[in-house]
Amino acid sequence: NSQEIANTVWAYATVDHSSPQLFDKVAEIALPRLDEFSSQALANTVWAYATDGHSSPQLFDKITNIPLSHLHKFNSQEIANTVWAYATVGYSSPQLFDKIASVAIPRLDEFSPQALANIVWAYATVG
Repeated sequence: NSQEIANTVWAYATVDHSSPQLFDKVAEIALPRLDEFSSQALANTVWAYATDGHSSPQLFDKITNIPLSHLHKFNSQEIANTVWAYATVGYSSPQLFDKIASVAIPRLDEFSPQALANIVWAYATVG
């Protein structure tokens, strides 16, 4: 399921075990199923790819198209991790960043100082 997919790449990234073939295969499996991913699974997946330093333009591109209604389900940490991941891999997505800003700005009081710092860094990094 989608949570197991996200947990797999999260675990590899967390223990700093790079496996390009695994990450490529996970992206291939995840792409047609992204609509099944929870906000946590999406955030953890992009975080894992960024932490591993593994670029998957197709995966990041498809995630940029998640509906605004789904972004409203993201908690502050998931929002921060998502924009951090995009900036870390150097994937600029003005469309996604604009949608995230519209969700995050009214909820800024929910963000930890670290999450806010990561978001500011991400927006400054991708321009």
